[in-house]
Amino acid sequence: MGDFVADRWQDILYRAFQHLSLVVQSVALAAIIAILLAVLVTRVPALKPLANSISAIGLTIPSFALLGLLLPLVGIGALPSIIAVAFYATLPILRNAVVGLSEVSPTLLESARGMGMSSMTRFARVQLPLAWPVIMTGLRVSAQMSMGVAAIAAYALGPGLGGYIFTGLAQIGGANALNYALVGTLGVVVLALVLDAALLVVSKLTTSKGIRA
Repeated sequence: MGDFVADRWQDILYRAFQHLSLVVQSVALAAIIAILLAVLVTRVPALKPLANSISAIGLTIPSFALLGLLLPLVGIGALPSIIAVAFYATLPILRNAVVGLSEVSPTLLESARGMGMSSMTRFARVQLPLAWPVIMTGLRVSAQMSMGVAAIAAYALGPGLGGYIFTGLAQIGGANALNYALVGTLGVVVLALVLDAALLVVSKLTTSKGIRA
């Protein structure tokens, strides 16, 4: 194992960077989409059951199946990987964003309106800051889940450590099959822990002092 890593450490680091980059970019895109959808859902309460249903159903779609559907449409490489990871990343953030924004007291929003705040200002200065801890919780869940989905994306020749896992599976019985699978899997776990720690710090730094747990 030590010799395997020593011989390939540059490639392992490069693939780890690709994996982390794929997840961070996809989760960032998912966060924007999810928050915009959550704002729409909270403005039109009739859409809330539909949003919850889409989130629940979406998470049951196997990632292999989704990639299989995307390949004929967008080809292989990074694009289907980003679409698949962003799709799954959106669902937990959307659910938490809807819950967080809906739980903001209507009385508080009415008071803000009485102070002359516009709709956009109320959202930016009252609703979003109060819902932010719940949204960040969804974002952390999304990031953890996306690390695993990004590994599956190697099926579509996407970037990242998933290539090592698939190489190990393809070479079962070979001399380095276990090493490939272990390095790929452990690398994904380490990246997930590092990203979660970073998001925890971001959550604490961006949450208003008055509502920190």
